[in-house]
Amino acid sequence: MVLTVHNCLKTKSMRLMFNKTHLKILSGGYQTMRSFVKIYGPPILKAIKALEKIAVDTPEVCIMDTIISQSRPAFDDVTGTLEYFSSLPSEITVERCSNIISKSGEMLGEYDFFFEWFTDPNMDQLNELIEKIDEALAPLGCKYTLTTK
Repeated sequence: MVLTVHNCLKTKSMRLMFNKTHLKILSGGYQTMRSFVKIYGPPILKAIKALEKIAVDTPEVCIMDTIISQSRPAFDDVTGTLEYFSSLPSEITVERCSNIISKSGEMLGEYDFFFEWFTDPNMDQLNELIEKIDEALAPLGCKYTLTTK
């Protein structure tokens, strides 16, 4: 994909024009696929915890959610991450603690949670994720939307 940019800078005595600067964006090279989750209902906190449990058991992703993004300094080292995830019913290894938290917290936006894929997911992986989310959130009674981009 090629993006054409037209830039124009004006000053008192000169006008610089940079015309048709081409930026090449390599497909898959710079874009990371994320599956964003918006939760509707109560109990939102329990739903986020259920999604975190799914992430611990899904080595193909790292995550970000509203709880983690507000407590960011606590996750700057493996110890803080290990302490946080030790409250989940799943076991988490020290190795997994080093890569489970996404560095893209600002990408959360209007969503409550996202799964950031280490490699672009295929349809089977996305369907499996949907099944896991359905299974985890059904007992809680809340609804959600999932947007992967």
